[in-house]
Amino acid sequence: MPADTTPEKATGNTAADGRELIRFDKVTKRFGDHVVLDQLEFNVSAGKHVTLIGPSGSGKTTILRLLMTLLKPDEGTITVDGDYLTHEERGGRLVPAGEKHVREVRKKIGMVFQQFNLFPNMKVLRNITEAPVHVLGMSKDEADQRARELLELVGLTEHLDKYPTQLSGGQQQRVAIARALAMRPKVLLLDEVTSALDPELVAGVLDVLRDIAHTTDITMLVVTHEMNFARDISDDVLMFNEGKVIESGPPEKIFNDPDHERTREFLSAIL
Repeated sequence: MPADTTPEKATGNTAADGRELIRFDKVTKRFGDHVVLDQLEFNVSAGKHVTLIGPSGSGKTTILRLLMTLLKPDEGTITVDGDYLTHEERGGRLVPAGEKHVREVRKKIGMVFQQFNLFPNMKVLRNITEAPVHVLGMSKDEADQRARELLELVGLTEHLDKYPTQLSGGQQQRVAIARALAMRPKVLLLDEVTSALDPELVAGVLDVLRDIAHTTDITMLVVTHEMNFARDISDDVLMFNEGKVIESGPPEKIFNDPDHERTREFLSAIL
């Protein structure tokens, strides 16, 4: 029987059910005396696509790096699918989580970075199968089949036997998207995924992400300056300024009739 290559099968995501998937509860992050996130509170429901916009330095990428545990909050808690990310409960109180706990919760999160971060010594197929085999314990046959499904989803089936250096930047970023999805994450984080690409390669990557957003139920948390893309794929848009959400709402409201003067200033400068 041929493999099921429908997008839902390829992403491994279940239907959205409205439950809360991500919550930031009074999260503060400082770098020295600089407060990057200030008592931040927001949540993302399963199956939703939420885009974070705002000026550079407003804390957007810091949120994604906290979710990937590349950073730790100075105050507050983060939960993912009902589990604390960097804390755990012991004896009725919250304490810093051990590495095993963090690893288990982090498996629910996939991230695509600005830089592709592919393994240069591995061909495309193995770049995608390596983590499912060694981190999830997936069989090599299952990982191989899944990688081929995902390469079809991102339009790179014919390149599975090439090394990353033999691909364009846009193709490498599409491999990175497939690699993130191969881990069957509950949520996909996208951090300015087109910022390192030549302008003529941007559209192809955004088209792949639009297709994933429109044809699957995977939850997305997106940081981007591509406002047309944000308008197309978002259920909600959050405007950040100085470490706080100053305005949020559906894209048609935020982009067409924002309430906050800072939002209007930001959008007029980039649109």
